[in-house]
Amino acid sequence: MEYFTKALKHYADFTGRARRTEYWMFFLFYIIFYVVCATISYALGFEALTAIFSLALLIPSLSVGARRLHDTGRTGWWQLLNLIPIIGTIVLIIFFAQDSSEDNKYGPNPKAAV
Repeated sequence: MEYFTKALKHYADFTGRARRTEYWMFFLFYIIFYVVCATISYALGFEALTAIFSLALLIPSLSVGARRLHDTGRTGWWQLLNLIPIIGTIVLIIFFAQDSSEDNKYGPNPKAAV
């Protein structure tokens, strides 16, 4: 849960780097909260609840994704690959799953600090 709150604290911070754990834990809790939100909205008949949730977490999702791509030595603009159905998502999953690169223009290797 600390990774999810850390991403929310860095709401619109597109600088720096995020380790794999930070990104995937944020993604996991996002999915869990989305399913809970969708279940509640379905039970209440208020479908806009999931849309509000998704819009509220759009910027943090993009920022943690950009920081994760920075950790692999890529720019955050690679997230635009999500606009390409299926193939773009697969390529991004591969990028997000890659190990940290050494020190790069986005900052020092976060694994070295641990």
